[in-house]
Amino acid sequence: MITSKQRSFLKSLAHNLDPIVMIGKSGLTENIIKEMDICLETRELIKVKLQEGADLDPKETANIAAEKLGAEFVQAIGRKFVLYRYSKSQAKEGKQIVLPK
Repeated sequence: MITSKQRSFLKSLAHNLDPIVMIGKSGLTENIIKEMDICLETRELIKVKLQEGADLDPKETANIAAEKLGAEFVQAIGRKFVLYRYSKSQAKEGKQIVLPK
């Protein structure tokens, strides 16, 4: 569980990110979950966009994805949402995001 201070820090980092994963009309499929898992492992912080054809609620979709991926929901604005998950592989390389206490 991340604190409000950490969430605010992650929001500031996510501001300049472009969406990496796009969810279309088929919804949150296993392939989308796998893609998000790979992206979280390599980047720790990802922005996801729901395309116009997707009849999904961004917050609800983000919470479902976060639960399946063991990630933290950071924010949802419009049709985009941001997820964060600590990456052990990035920690080994010294590239992990250092959250404030």
